Amino acid sequence: MSDNADPTTRNRLDEEESPYLRQHADNPVNWQPWDEQALEAAKERDVPIFLSIGYAACHWCHVMEEESFQDEAVAETLNEHFVPVKVDREERPDVDSVYMSICQQVTGRGGWPLSAWLTPEGKPFYVGTYFPPEEKRGMPGFRDLLEDLSTSWADPEQRDEMENRADQWTDAIESDLEATTGQPGDPEENIIGTAATVAHRGADRDNGGWGSGGPKFPQTGRIHALLRASADGESPSSSGLSGGEQRSPDDDGDDYLAVVEETLNAMADRGLYDHVGGGFHRYSTDSQWGVPHFEKMLYDNAEIPRAFLAGYQAIGNERYAAVVRETFEFVQRELQHEDGGFFSTLDAVSRPPSDPDGETEEGAFYVWTPEQVHDAVDDEAAAEIFCEYYGVTDRGNFEGQTVLGVRKPLHVIAEERDLTEDEATEKLQQALDEAFAAREERPRPARDEKILAGWNGLMISTLAEGAIVLDEEYADVAADALDFVQEHLWDADAGRLSRRYKDGDVAIDGYLEDYAFLGRGALNLFEATGDVTHLDFAMDLADAVIEAFWDDEAETLYFTPTGGESLVARPQELTDQSTPSSTGVAVSLLLSLSHFRDDDRFGDVAEKVVRTHADRISSNPLEHASLTLATDEYEQGSLELTLVCDPSDPPAEWTETLASTYVPRRLLAWRPADAESLDTWLATIELDDEPPIWAGRNAAESDPTVYACRNFACSPPKHDFDAALRWGRE
Repeated sequence: MSDNADPTTRNRLDEEESPYLRQHADNPVNWQPWDEQALEAAKERDVPIFLSIGYAACHWCHVMEEESFQDEAVAETLNEHFVPVKVDREERPDVDSVYMSICQQVTGRGGWPLSAWLTPEGKPFYVGTYFPPEEKRGMPGFRDLLEDLSTSWADPEQRDEMENRADQWTDAIESDLEATTGQPGDPEENIIGTAATVAHRGADRDNGGWGSGGPKFPQTGRIHALLRASADGESPSSSGLSGGEQRSPDDDGDDYLAVVEETLNAMADRGLYDHVGGGFHRYSTDSQWGVPHFEKMLYDNAEIPRAFLAGYQAIGNERYAAVVRETFEFVQRELQHEDGGFFSTLDAVSRPPSDPDGETEEGAFYVWTPEQVHDAVDDEAAAEIFCEYYGVTDRGNFEGQTVLGVRKPLHVIAEERDLTEDEATEKLQQALDEAFAAREERPRPARDEKILAGWNGLMISTLAEGAIVLDEEYADVAADALDFVQEHLWDADAGRLSRRYKDGDVAIDGYLEDYAFLGRGALNLFEATGDVTHLDFAMDLADAVIEAFWDDEAETLYFTPTGGESLVARPQELTDQSTPSSTGVAVSLLLSLSHFRDDDRFGDVAEKVVRTHADRISSNPLEHASLTLATDEYEQGSLELTLVCDPSDPPAEWTETLASTYVPRRLLAWRPADAESLDTWLATIELDDEPPIWAGRNAAESDPTVYACRNFACSPPKHDFDAALRWGRE
């Protein structure tokens, strides 16, 4: 390869649309995107690949860039002895999955930036996450590490050892990501009860959530499992207790709800939540949920509010509804494209308000000092109440400043100040409004404006559920986003979905999560609106899931499409990570849509996936939370609620009951009352005959009618929605 033909002689990231990759376009490192040119260059030069994976809002990615990738000496070593490749994990979760697998197996932990050294064939032989520039607290220095690895690669004997290790590690990746273990079988009976028992036993009853130390992540799948088990009348199982543990007298279904309530309260009241502007940060760095990692991700601000909506229905705490409304306001205000789609992330760092031209600092946009509060809030008493309620002190709880979190009940503050609680609430709201206005003048965190199909699907699902539970207008916001994705990322003729849109540029074949998450969003929007075109799109996506990701021989769904780019392994995504398991969501989607088909294809594939992975799910239901929830739906069956009426004008009693009632495994199936409209619907979803969920379920006495059905048994036609739900719970 001549120098002129060698792409590694320059940094090529200025040609990319990913904001994360473009952040590194001015590094002296000759970064390459993950493409055939870069991989071929490594083979031609016979040097290892240095793979660095991160994302735009990743704090430690920025740190490693500043410390190492902007260093001329480090860049010289990387450029001379390696092919440096930079990957945005949000664009290429398949590449991230492969190399994160071996990082977790070898080091016992993962995270970003992910740093991996690969043979020219892409096989890893050294992995880690963040490396400091010099040796620090047992971590090797990045500069020394580069020198050591390049020296070893140049030594034939040591290179043989490195390549042998690479072969062994590649086998380990394949075993972890590709294998389907054991013989297909039935999952453990009452899997949701087992999951809830384990979640209950492991809960942090002092601080909410799970885990005794930091960091502490939202675990929304566990919340949904606890809510389902509680609604089923389950109780914490004494069989799940270890020797010597005593079961508490209040260990019953209500105690499942208590764990949910403790967790939701902690996430809503403490530092994970943005009390001024709404929305959730990525995770808490401590066990008390006090100080977050400040990045804001679209997927968190979809999945966490979805859990709050379920908690609101089950528990009735109005604070949960308020948190969802405020989060939706944040998402629309700060993460929505003018044409409806949703952007990906907000950065954790920004320039401090005291030095708008200075260096960026983590959390600078979100933290407060007493002086800043008093400058922002005109009314002295309101400012004092704000500081007292949210714990804003001179000392602070984060680098001399304060991350807001509820520190003292408002009724106590009111009593101490000789105010009514309403008066104290009014002053607090006044202070919040003025603090928000002042904060809007601060330098803002950077926004990653790529629009991802799958993440938009998560947001569409939650907005659709918000339309059912809180306000039907949220369905319009969801529909705008779905229209955007369909217009820009869906190829109807080919039946294929692209993953990413950025400033008019469409790229990357969709992964299983894109199809599954968006399919669930379209189905949920049909449930919220009765618009059959959304159901039709969900069916198209489900068909594509089977065509592109289903392997008939292995009886599983892979994360990457058949015929897609060949990596060292073809991953499955069975466990919940920062987003739900795409396999779990796909199985749930196929099970739900099987009710609308006149064949068994969707249900057969879903059943085979559940049986293929039954041992994994049964042995660790919480690690496979989304698959566990889908398996529960397979075991128990959905509660079909066929609503025979004009979807644009349902009885008020129906919508009020739906809004206020937590119904596990609920599947809403609108059906027009007149034959002509039904024929139009059937034509839209390309069916000749009524599918099972509509067949024979006609309007009784020409009035709006609801049928509740489960496992091939149905209630008599009812006009009273509460009566139908009572039948479904018997």
